[in-house]
Amino acid sequence: MAQATAPNPRVMAVGMPIVTMTAPHAIAGCVFNISGAPSPCVTATWIVGAVRVMASGMPVLIQTSQAVCAPNGTPVIISVTQPRVIGT
Repeated sequence: MAQATAPNPRVMAVGMPIVTMTAPHAIAGCVFNISGAPSPCVTATWIVGAVRVMASGMPVLIQTSQAVCAPNGTPVIISVTQPRVIGT
């Protein structure tokens, strides 16, 4: 499970702060293995965010955003988001 460590406190959606691409994400509970050797995800780096929605000059994260985990480069799967605000 990834958790934003620095959400944007100036912009709220459904009462919660939004998250931009630059916000670091910490990952807990990753059990990823490479050839039988543990290689758990530690952080996520966002590579695709919203194209037309910005906050503090940075693209916000939306359902279609994409990220990779470090140190192993596996993709992040977005499973839960708030459903009331949609961006592109």
